[in-house]
Amino acid sequence: MGNRMFRNIFILCSLVWISSANAIDVKLTSDREFVEVIHKDKLIKIQRIQDQDHRLEGGFAKTSRKCPPFCIQPMDAGEGVKTIAQLEIFDFMETELLDGDGLIIDARTPAWWNRGTIPGSINIPFTVFSLDIDDPLLIDMMKILGAKRRGEVGGFSRAIEEMGMMGGELKTDEWDFTSAKKLIIWCNGMWCGQSPRAIKGLLELGYPAKKILYYRGGMQVWQSLGLTVIVPDDM
Repeated sequence: MGNRMFRNIFILCSLVWISSANAIDVKLTSDREFVEVIHKDKLIKIQRIQDQDHRLEGGFAKTSRKCPPFCIQPMDAGEGVKTIAQLEIFDFMETELLDGDGLIIDARTPAWWNRGTIPGSINIPFTVFSLDIDDPLLIDMMKILGAKRRGEVGGFSRAIEEMGMMGGELKTDEWDFTSAKKLIIWCNGMWCGQSPRAIKGLLELGYPAKKILYYRGGMQVWQSLGLTVIVPDDM
């Protein structure tokens, strides 16, 4: 609790200090110039590139990729999972992520992660959520998400849970999601199936759909808006 309070005070002080600087021309919205997020214990300011002649280059400037595997993804990644865009991410960064109640997950493979990621993200490749339920890596990653592996549960207790009592709506035979964090899951964009596969894997494990948000635009849209990208190895 103390660390969380210190972090919040630190960010608020930074906001006051930066707000006194000169205004920028390319804002996030008409009344918001930037957001800040802690990434690997460093405060990162997320804003748009100020060069109004800037053009997107490299892989994310491409408009066409072979399908399959790079097929256009549906808007819905799973029943009950909400699809969001950039403004919702900014709000999430300043609330759930800041308070420690949420996580932003870069579901791409490590090779993609190492090229650059959205500040505040952690890398959990989509393949992790398809591992065997007893795999130590899956168990460790689920623990990071706030899910706890359950031991043997008595038949009577489970029957009560299935009736919606004792927090049963957040429990399965294998997992307790009572303290599970709210997640934003993303990958490379509308043509990328990595985050939808991660979401599907989580849903099959019983992760509550209401605690999962899908950023469909991913890195392609993030970069097209000139938003801050960081390279993990440079941190």
